[in-house]
Amino acid sequence: MFQLAHLFDLTGRHALVTGGNSGIGLAIAQALGLAGASVVLVARRPQELQAAAAGLREQGICVNTIDADLSKPDGPNHVFTVATERGYQVDIVVSAAGINLRQPFQEVTVEGFDQHMAIHLRAPFRLTQLFAPGMAERRWGRIINLASLQSVRAFANSAPYGAAKGGVAQLTRATAEAWSQQGITCNAIAPGFFPTPLTAPVFGDPERAARNAAQTAIGRNGELTDLFGAAVFLASNASAYITGQILYVDGGYTAK
Repeated sequence: MFQLAHLFDLTGRHALVTGGNSGIGLAIAQALGLAGASVVLVARRPQELQAAAAGLREQGICVNTIDADLSKPDGPNHVFTVATERGYQVDIVVSAAGINLRQPFQEVTVEGFDQHMAIHLRAPFRLTQLFAPGMAERRWGRIINLASLQSVRAFANSAPYGAAKGGVAQLTRATAEAWSQQGITCNAIAPGFFPTPLTAPVFGDPERAARNAAQTAIGRNGELTDLFGAAVFLASNASAYITGQILYVDGGYTAK
């Protein structure tokens, strides 16, 4: 009899998760770890990174960490160098690191715009360039990017964030085109509104949070555990014939 459980089993897989110290990155790392993967958390704040790792270890998850600033041109190279020196065999790369400076269009500086592009686009691109060849040698790999509602629509005071997230959608397709014949799929998760440090200004306004919840088909904003299933699905053999896709985990926000 064909058994389905093994399709979602990540035992023996090794995942690297950027932005893994908090929010969506940490939630995805938790999900992959609970599904059996070992995880490497990447973030630029060592104290928060170690606290996040300790929390996952308490759940029986095998965790390592790498301190890195992905806004810097050599940030991804540093991650790859450390991972290689430590002997980490990375099968899954999740690019969840992100920022949103939330400035009016005319107040965005060139430096601020470039910072968004560096973290949301350049870093995932470069991490794929670095880690995908090893995955291809093993004929198995998963690249998971973080898209957004702003990949397809605009919100106020978020022009560079939205531009970068639009780019993430196309980067996901381009990566899939380049690598899928070598056993590597690339997909993106596009979350709706979830309570994270990045969305604190949104959830700090109860009326705004309520409006966002009302916009969904389900009638509520997301909880971080709502991302677990999508993350494990896209990281596992269950999604072997799915690549270049954007999966909206938004409670039906984009359906209304």
